[in-house]
Amino acid sequence: MSSNKRLSERVLKCAQNVSHELGAGFLEKVYEKALCIELAEAGIPFQCQQPFVISYKGKDVGRYIADIVVDNQLLIELKALSCVGKEHDAQVMNYLRASGLTVGLILNFGVARLGIRRKVWNYDDKNNI
Repeated sequence: MSSNKRLSERVLKCAQNVSHELGAGFLEKVYEKALCIELAEAGIPFQCQQPFVISYKGKDVGRYIADIVVDNQLLIELKALSCVGKEHDAQVMNYLRASGLTVGLILNFGVARLGIRRKVWNYDDKNNI
């Protein structure tokens, strides 16, 4: 893939490969491991199970672990559900705020055709995500 493609487009190509190969019906962890293989083969830098601190009024109140963070820019939340709802959108928006990242993808492998939702928090497109 050419380097001028948006990072999210490159990631989506990897996710589509996983979806095509595995289909629906596995647990999220299976898709996470398969997507990590695809990302590595595509030469896309990523971190699986990246922890983030949740702060409230400057105090640490908890942690969450992102499924995948790509190139320290793009948050990936994986699902294997029959339907992704507004609560999942809200979850990713909270993750973006907490992590300081600006763009997240919800990838749902629980349906016949890969479900994709792109969520944005304070994004200005300067990083071509």
